[in-house]
Amino acid sequence: MMAFTIAWRELRNLFLSPLAWVLLFAVQLIHGWLFAVYVEGVLAAPPNGVTGVTDLVAGNLFGVASFLMLLVVPLLSMRLFSEERRNGSLTLLLSAPVRVSEIVLGKYLGLMGLLALMVALLTAMPLSLAAGTQLDYGKLAAEGLGLLLLLSAFAAAGLFMSTLTRQPVVAAIASFGLLMFLWVISSLGRGNLHLSSGLHYLSLLDHYFSLLRGTFDSADVIFYLLFSIVFLSLSMWRLDSARLQA
Repeated sequence: MMAFTIAWRELRNLFLSPLAWVLLFAVQLIHGWLFAVYVEGVLAAPPNGVTGVTDLVAGNLFGVASFLMLLVVPLLSMRLFSEERRNGSLTLLLSAPVRVSEIVLGKYLGLMGLLALMVALLTAMPLSLAAGTQLDYGKLAAEGLGLLLLLSAFAAAGLFMSTLTRQPVVAAIASFGLLMFLWVISSLGRGNLHLSSGLHYLSLLDHYFSLLRGTFDSADVIFYLLFSIVFLSLSMWRLDSARLQA
């Protein structure tokens, strides 16, 4: 399938970019420092129960990682289409005998490959504690899945924003603004029960924290899948329009 060929090319281009390596290094450095801080806190005051270490170390680590990736993903997604539009290569790409859906999916999967690597490296940190203590693997799996689903939503929104402009920086700022709005949207409905209930379902943060608590609800998974599908579909529509105008 051509989408996988494009995905591999996009992933390779990401690793050829100094920005991707700088962000990967910075993310791992921050996560590693936080991991050490949380482990030191557990050693100073050992928790009671099997799930204590998972909550205090992995739970806190994944909680902070979500906000950190809110800053990182727009920087990684901003160049997916905007740079090709600026360089004029988008016209050549759209004129190739490749479906728009394959182009969008390919670039999306390429970015998700890098983000999945970041999630795997993050998950390996609390997993390393299994040699010396007991972990709640079910909760850890829910946390890892939750972060991966959250990043898939971030990537889909960032990719769409990248189709709207030829300036990568503008795409990054717009992506961050949109994601931040959807991050805190549930707080806008405080004091109004009906409004709060509706905004709660649209909140990226509320669905993620549900998984972070180890509560696996299919509604949370479906929300992230639908969110990604909607923004990927919008990206396809935007590129189809650009192809017709070319």
